[in-house]
Amino acid sequence: MRRMLACAVLLLGAGCAALGAGPERDGAPGARGAISAADGARLTEAELASALAEANIVILGEIHDNPLHHLRQARLVRQLQPQGIAFEMIPAASEEGIQVFLAEGGVPERIGPAIGWKRLGWPKWKTYAPIFAAAPGAYIAGGGVAREDLLVAGEIGAAAAYGPGAWKVGLGRPLDGKLRAALEDEMMAAHCSRLPREVAAQLVEAQRLRDASFAVAVLRALAASGGTRAVLITGDGHARTDRGVPAYLRVAVPELKVLSVGMLELPPDADPIATARDQPYDFVWFSAPVSRDDPCAQFG
Repeated sequence: MRRMLACAVLLLGAGCAALGAGPERDGAPGARGAISAADGARLTEAELASALAEANIVILGEIHDNPLHHLRQARLVRQLQPQGIAFEMIPAASEEGIQVFLAEGGVPERIGPAIGWKRLGWPKWKTYAPIFAAAPGAYIAGGGVAREDLLVAGEIGAAAAYGPGAWKVGLGRPLDGKLRAALEDEMMAAHCSRLPREVAAQLVEAQRLRDASFAVAVLRALAASGGTRAVLITGDGHARTDRGVPAYLRVAVPELKVLSVGMLELPPDADPIATARDQPYDFVWFSAPVSRDDPCAQFG
């Protein structure tokens, strides 16, 4: 069972990140390029950036293998100029080395190669490099959780794996039964319905540990920079306001203003206003889907 959990843990992050391919220019017309607030109100990119500038912490979601999402994140970071940026993709263990690298004259555009980006399993470094370059003076924090820690979370629970301080970030509270069941169902569906519920329950705990760790990472980026604004770059699932990183931040630092942007792919002929109202984000920015192979096709 631990072997199955170990394989599934890989899919929580980088393991399923490099499947898509699509255009890297922001030329999506009409609905495919729409930006909406949670109430369905349409915004321009400048209006979105202005709204985000009022927050202490901005969470920019993404679909990892959509290059356009990274270009949009880079543009928003360039406009916001946060004093700190935390990345889901960077292991927490690499954070100190990044500071040394930059202090010795390294440039943000070379952080990826310096930390061995290729072995981390994310999409190509060139798709993320513009985000790092967009705020060259920002403190860079790593939110990535070690695989072994995720396995431990699955086995003994996220709170126990986190250790002292779990209550302060919201991990000490047991999940509502209906929410836990829904999360397990999502995990099973994400794994082509081939995952036993027992393993899905373990993955939920691993995911909770990741959300809490990302919240702590962006707080660390904010504090270490001595600034007033930090950004978190993460997947859309972690950017959800109802149960993702924002939920943990509300427990840890209720006094801070947190705003979240979901970068979502809009199916053909879908109504962006109606779709935005159903999404758990403060803002959504739509794009066309990229071309992907069906990961479940192998199962027939």
